[in-house]
Amino acid sequence: MTYLLGLTGSIGMGKSTTARMFADLGCALWDADAAVHRLYAPGGAAVAPMRAVFPDAIEDGGVSRARLKAILAADDTALARIEGIVHPLVASDRQAFLSETEADIAVLDIPLLFEGGFDAMMDATVCVTAPPDVQRARVMERGTMSAAQFEAILAKQMPDAEKRRRATWVVTTDTLENARMQVQGIVDDIRKGRAHA
Repeated sequence: MTYLLGLTGSIGMGKSTTARMFADLGCALWDADAAVHRLYAPGGAAVAPMRAVFPDAIEDGGVSRARLKAILAADDTALARIEGIVHPLVASDRQAFLSETEADIAVLDIPLLFEGGFDAMMDATVCVTAPPDVQRARVMERGTMSAAQFEAILAKQMPDAEKRRRATWVVTTDTLENARMQVQGIVDDIRKGRAHA
C-alpha cells in the first residue's frame, strides 16, 4: 500500500519547491493545480462541460483562467457551478494517479487540503511554512499581483498557524538546506515506520 502524504501551505510559503524535494527522494507527486491546468488545456476533460455552462470561458479550445476570473467577478453563483464541474474531474485525476503509482510514498500537493477536508483521506500531512515577511517578499518578487491581491488571497485561506497546528509535520522553508533536511527526515520517518509495521 502506498503511504498518502498530504502537502499544503499558503501562497509564497515554498510549497512547490518542497514538493520537488519529496519527488527527488523517490516519492510520487500529484499536484492539484497541475491537474486543473491539464483539465483546462485544449482537449482537457473540463473543456466540454465548461463550454456547456460558461461558453464565454473558452478561448483557443481551452478554458481561459482570465475569462473565468471575469465571470467570477460578475456572477456570485459562478464559483459553486465551476467547482461542481471541476472538483469531480480533479478527484478522478487524483484517483487515476493513485491507482497507477507504485511508489511507497505518494505526496498529494493540495492547496486547500484542510479547508476541503482532504486531510481525512491521508495517512499524514505536511504544512510548508515561512515567516510572514519572507512569505510577503516572495510573493511580491514574482510581480504577478498587487499587495491588495495578496491580502485578499490570504484572507480566503486558513491561517498559517491553524494549518501548522493541524499538520503531522511542519517544514519551515527559511533556507533550501533546512527545508531539504526536514523533508529527508519526514521521508526517513515514514520509511522506517513502514519497515517496522
